[in-house]
Amino acid sequence: MARRVVVALLGPVTWSPPGIDPVDWRAALAEDVVDLFATLNEVETAVAVTPEDRWLADAVVWPDTAVHEVPEPTPNAVFAALAGTGYDQVAVVAGDAPDVPGLTIGKLLRPLTTRPVAVAPVEGDGPGLLGVAARLPVPAWLPPLDLDTARPAAVRAAAPRPGDLAVTPAWRRLRGPADLAFLDPAVEGWETTRALLSGTGRPR
Repeated sequence: MARRVVVALLGPVTWSPPGIDPVDWRAALAEDVVDLFATLNEVETAVAVTPEDRWLADAVVWPDTAVHEVPEPTPNAVFAALAGTGYDQVAVVAGDAPDVPGLTIGKLLRPLTTRPVAVAPVEGDGPGLLGVAARLPVPAWLPPLDLDTARPAAVRAAAPRPGDLAVTPAWRRLRGPADLAFLDPAVEGWETTRALLSGTGRPR
């Protein structure tokens, strides 16, 4: 059975709701994503941060969660950091999607049985990816990716054959005020983000 790892990439967060400290907001998003990962089955989980953001990883990870320091907050840097570690498949997921379902992450990994790379778009018409999954070693054709600006079409254009890339179901990231409207209070999870938005979260 393939050895798989799902990595939360805790990159920069450029927006926070009015009245909420940006550091508290970023930490709440990261904590909810890490907590979600702890519930995933049949995969290992980890966190990736740049050295200057190590404080954030230390604040939100579970005791047995691996933390990988990367030179830049990109999926490619994470893939490079995990090369030679024994993993067969790696999924890198943005750290600002606190309510992403575990099923959506599972669907990002599933195509890797037959294809070398899969991407999950961000919901909506704008640029960006929820996550990227790849078999290791990563194919040489995979271009440099930024989760905030990449589009599935550009990744597919770089592939030798269109079928080398799978595009899996989209999910939202919290990158602006419009995204807050789609948070569903009836959905389980995202407790820390929920508490911060309701004003009951504890300042860090």
